[in-house]
Amino acid sequence: MAHRRTFLKQTAALSAATYLSTTPLWAAKAISANDKLQVALIGVGLRGTNHLENLLLRSDVAVTAICDIDPSRIEIGLKLIEDAQQKKPAVYGADEKDYLNLLARKDVDAVIIATPWLWHTRMAVDAMEAGKYAGVEVSAANTLEECWDLVNTHERTGTHVMLLENVNYRRDVMAVLNMVKQQVFGELVHFRCGYQHDLREVKFNDGKQPYGGGVEFGEKAISEARWRTQHSVKRNADVYPTHGLGPVAAMADINRGNRFVSLTSHATKAIGLHQYIVDKAGADHPNAKVRFKQGDVITTTIDTAMGETIIITHDCNLPRPYSLGFRVQGLKGLWEDDGRRLYVEGVSKPHRWDEAQPWLDQYDHPLWKKYGQYALDAGHGGMDFFVINAFVASAKAQIAPPIDAYDAAAWSAVTPLSEASIENNGAPQMFPDFTRGLWAKRTPYDWIKDTY
Repeated sequence: MAHRRTFLKQTAALSAATYLSTTPLWAAKAISANDKLQVALIGVGLRGTNHLENLLLRSDVAVTAICDIDPSRIEIGLKLIEDAQQKKPAVYGADEKDYLNLLARKDVDAVIIATPWLWHTRMAVDAMEAGKYAGVEVSAANTLEECWDLVNTHERTGTHVMLLENVNYRRDVMAVLNMVKQQVFGELVHFRCGYQHDLREVKFNDGKQPYGGGVEFGEKAISEARWRTQHSVKRNADVYPTHGLGPVAAMADINRGNRFVSLTSHATKAIGLHQYIVDKAGADHPNAKVRFKQGDVITTTIDTAMGETIIITHDCNLPRPYSLGFRVQGLKGLWEDDGRRLYVEGVSKPHRWDEAQPWLDQYDHPLWKKYGQYALDAGHGGMDFFVINAFVASAKAQIAPPIDAYDAAAWSAVTPLSEASIENNGAPQMFPDFTRGLWAKRTPYDWIKDTY
C-alpha cells in the first residue's frame, strides 16, 4: 500500500480514464488537474468502505461527504478518514432520503453509490439530476424501466454515470482482451461467462461468526443478508450478471459496433438454500418454511447482432468453488478460465491444450505492466485500483466513462429479461436498443492505448 500511496501522491492526476472514450466532451467544465475531485460516498458498507480506502490514498481526491443509514458504518468510515489525516466530511444518514441533502451540496463533484440493489438506479438518477458525476455499483438496474431511466437521464442532463464493474480490469481478463484486439483468436464466435460463487454464508448472516453463518436474513441479519437474500425469495432471474458479462461485452464491442439482440433463460429447481437452512439449524427452524423462488442454477443464452452467442450462468445457492467460467472462442482458438488453458491453431500442439499463463504473460495488458505494482493491494487482486482510477479520471475530465450509461443499461437488462424468459418457459426476449441505433456508429474504445 505504501508504494501505491507514493505513486498516487506523486501523480497529481491521472490524465484520462483507463479506457478513454472517444465521445466528445459535454458542456460541464472539466476539473483542473491541479484541483481535487470532491467525492461523496452513498453507502459505506463493506463495498463502500473498500472504495473509501482507495480514494483516501489519492492526492487528487477529497472525500467531502459520506452517507449511510447504519451508524456503525458511519463510525468506521469516519475513523478511516481520520486515520488518513483527512478533513472530517459532512455526514448524512438520518433516513433513507437523506442522501438527497448530500446531493444538494456544492462541494460534491462526484458520488460513488454502493447501496442495496433496489436503490442503485434511483440514487444514480438523482445524482445525475443534481449534476453530480455518478459511479454506481453492480448491477445498475433491476427493471427495464430503470435501465431506460439511466439512459434517458444521462441524455437529458448531459451528466455521466459509470458502472463500477471491476472484473473488466482483472489482469487475466485484460490480457485476453489484448489478445482479442490483436486477433490472436481470430474472428470471435462464442463466449461463456457467469457468476458462480457459493454465497450461502453471505445470504444468511447472523453476525455471530467472523464473516457470516447462521440462517438469518432480513431484519434479523446483518450486512448483505439484510437485503440480498430477499431477491432469491421474490425473483427467479439472473440477478447478478455483470461480473461475467461485462468483460465479454467489452471484447465483443457491445454498444460500439455490436449489440445484444435477444436472450433465452432457464432455471433449475430451487433446493440449495432450503437445504442449507436445514443442515445448519434443522427442519423446524422458521426459515426452513421459506419458499425460495430463484432456481439454483440459471442459464441464459444471448444472441448478438454480429452473430456471436454468449452463455451466462448464475450459480450462487449450491456448494462450489468460485469461478466466473470465462470462455472466449474464435475462428483460430480459444481461452478457458476454468482449467487455466488456451489453444491457438497453428501454434499449440494439435488437439492439446496449452497452459494459459505463458500466453497471459506474453500479452499482459500494457496498463498492468506499467501500474500493476501499485494496484495489487487495492482490493480484488488489483482490479479496484483501475476501476476507481477510471472513475476519478473520467469525472475530473468530465468525459464519458469507459463503462457508460448504455453499458449499464444493456448489461443490467439481463436480469428482467431473464426473469421474463423463465416465467414464459424459456421464450425469447428482445433486448431494447438503448443507444437508439447509434451502436452501429459508436467507435470502440482504444482498450490498449496508455492514456495516462
